[in-house]
Amino acid sequence: MSDLPRKAVTRTARLATLPLGFAGRATWGLGKRIVGESAEIVGRELQQRTAEQLFKVLGELKGGAMKFGQAMSVFESALPEEVAGPYRAALTKLQDAAPPMPTRTMHAVLAERLGEDWSELFLEFDDKPAAAASIGQVHRAVWHDGREVAVKVQYPGAGEALLSDLSQLSRFARLLGPLIPGMDVKPLIAELRDRVSEELDYALEAQAQQAHADEFADDPDVVVPAVVHQCDQVLVTEWIDGVPLSEVINEGTQEQRDRAGQLLSRFLFSGPARTGLLHADPHPGNFRLLPGGPDGPEDWRLGVLDFGTVDRLPGGLPDPIGESLRMTLDGDAEGVYELLCGEGFVRDSIELDPDAVLDYLVPIIEPAQVEEFTFTRGWMRSQAARIADPRSPAHQLGKQLNLPPAYLLIHRVTLSTIGVLCQLGATVRLREELQEWLPGFAAASALETFEAEEPAAEA
Repeated sequence: MSDLPRKAVTRTARLATLPLGFAGRATWGLGKRIVGESAEIVGRELQQRTAEQLFKVLGELKGGAMKFGQAMSVFESALPEEVAGPYRAALTKLQDAAPPMPTRTMHAVLAERLGEDWSELFLEFDDKPAAAASIGQVHRAVWHDGREVAVKVQYPGAGEALLSDLSQLSRFARLLGPLIPGMDVKPLIAELRDRVSEELDYALEAQAQQAHADEFADDPDVVVPAVVHQCDQVLVTEWIDGVPLSEVINEGTQEQRDRAGQLLSRFLFSGPARTGLLHADPHPGNFRLLPGGPDGPEDWRLGVLDFGTVDRLPGGLPDPIGESLRMTLDGDAEGVYELLCGEGFVRDSIELDPDAVLDYLVPIIEPAQVEEFTFTRGWMRSQAARIADPRSPAHQLGKQLNLPPAYLLIHRVTLSTIGVLCQLGATVRLREELQEWLPGFAAASALETFEAEEPAAEA
């Protein structure tokens, strides 16, 4: 690949190959069936070819196309296994890799932003990118003071490419929707588009990352690299090694999976409470397992990267999330319904049965009902199928619920994190994290403590 394709007409033409390709492969599959090949073999080949094309087009285009691919990749757990298999390998590639921009282009950006003598800022600089993502790529280097650093360089024309891709992809949303049963793809694309300007602004990213680095500086479980230098289109941060979460998903031990899942859950809920910010890009490429946790060298810590997309929550996660979760666990149908109406999840023009709403929510919150829960692809698929099946009461009720704008990003991040937990197959003490970090939920633990102490007090 020579460079980030910037002309809208070029990018549109490439994206247009996706639906055309879907149609062409369907015709090819029909032809194979006519000449006698089994449906199962043809189906597998069809899915494999589709996966390969999806990765090739989205990965080469980077920009919004790749950003959409990364957002989709964490939901592969929801796909039926016969469909998920071929897609899994292709989509997970998007979490940690993309074709790099040419060295000359990268050098030109550094010269423009850091000055013609930019190389003097570094004792060493590796021209080969260590990672390449949707709007930029990362190079490993040694800063002039001897610190190992990650140098993030934004692709020229990334903003135009992001907007162009997401506009084009929104036209194909209906075709792409079946890839994620139970999820409307169009709002996902719209929400990604709304975040474009923030993600392109490395000054905002540096502020968010440093806020986390300061807060988690002495944390035994979570590591956030500090910001070293920032300017337009270039961000330099401390380097951290570790095992990418994508590798843990593919070949990690159960101990690594469980530890990664616990720490990912802890970071999801503790981050907003401690920093007032929600890390809003939870795909596996943004996390590492690092040795040296609280129990010694054999223990693991969670390294967190990429703060380009955050949700600003000065008071932490909204209280109604914890309150509604607690009331659902308590079986308080009327209380949950009243709270959902007050927050705008149920429109004023609609009246629903509170017990039906409770029945809809209870299976979703199963991980919070027990002391520890094992997240699996099978569980994720069962939830997706329940909500996606037009014949099910859950599907009919879900269509009548509304997602208020203030909760859009929180909802996506939570779903994405659950998707990663299911990819990990991790056993997690989620309830423990909710009780400590989720506003409005802690009353449940206080009540349990009171009930446990009451007999002793009477005695």
